[in-house]
Amino acid sequence: MPTVYARRIGVFASAVALASLTSLVNAPTAQAAPPTPISAAAARSYLATVTPRAEGSTSGYSRDLFPHWSTISGACNTRETVLKRDGVSVVQDSACAAVSGSWYSEYDGATWTAASDLDIDHVVPLAEAWRSGANSWTTSKRQQFANDLTRPQLIAVTDNVNQAKGDLDPGKWMPPRTAYRCTYARMWVHVKQYWGLSMDSGEKTALVNSLNGC
Repeated sequence: MPTVYARRIGVFASAVALASLTSLVNAPTAQAAPPTPISAAAARSYLATVTPRAEGSTSGYSRDLFPHWSTISGACNTRETVLKRDGVSVVQDSACAAVSGSWYSEYDGATWTAASDLDIDHVVPLAEAWRSGANSWTTSKRQQFANDLTRPQLIAVTDNVNQAKGDLDPGKWMPPRTAYRCTYARMWVHVKQYWGLSMDSGEKTALVNSLNGC
């Protein structure tokens, strides 16, 4: 089983080195996960129909234009809902904050026992969505996108790894745990297809190459 960390790793290089070891170990069988993405075959079929477009500008972009996290039920917002979904034996307090549990980060193979060590990643980043067509959406639609629990758009992962990803697309960043890259590519294509977001040539090529190995 992967090592359980009580606190975050201070140096990202250490996290990457650790990921190369833990990627050889299977994730806990009880691990919850985001909604299942489309199959590799379906993703490849969709990509065959995509005409790449040059990426748009971030002019006018602000995370505030994608309101999150939304209230889902009672005191629980989207972040806490994902933490509960993606963790094992998660206990929440009266404010819905996760006070204990265990989380396996699919991106790097690390397991955490403190919710503060996790970010909720937007698989397709908000800034990437803005550059791919969301700049023309209403704020209400952007809010739905930023809190989408129905598609595989949100996942709890190690915070430093998510921060290293930033707003990069698969042409520039893929999860350091190579065993998850096929799933990640399927997730990315699923989200972009559903929301009608464009792809640039480097992004499409990286996705095709990844999915051809699935």
